[in-house]
Amino acid sequence: MARGSKKKYTAKQKRKAAHIEEGYEDRGTSKDEAERRAWATVNAMDRGGKKSGSGRGKKVNKKPAKKGGKKGGKASAARPKAARKASAKKAAKTRKRRGH
Repeated sequence: MARGSKKKYTAKQKRKAAHIEEGYEDRGTSKDEAERRAWATVNAMDRGGKKSGSGRGKKVNKKPAKKGGKKGGKASAARPKAARKASAKKAAKTRKRRGH
């Protein structure tokens, strides 16, 4: 299998990567960088593509997916109150537009 090929990934892993990529793009990350980060997150969570064979299932590591929120929270807390308020207002507007 060529490097970068996604043939060994399950449908669930592909959906997960697409969803993560979409989130990065919504936050202004370029298409290529969003795709790279999405697959890096999926690899960190599921330890790469799934291999066939009995007893090879492993638990999903959810820490990489939660890391981004913590980083953003720390950055927000370091900003002045007025900037935090403007950022929260913008986030609420985006959530409303996306239907969340």
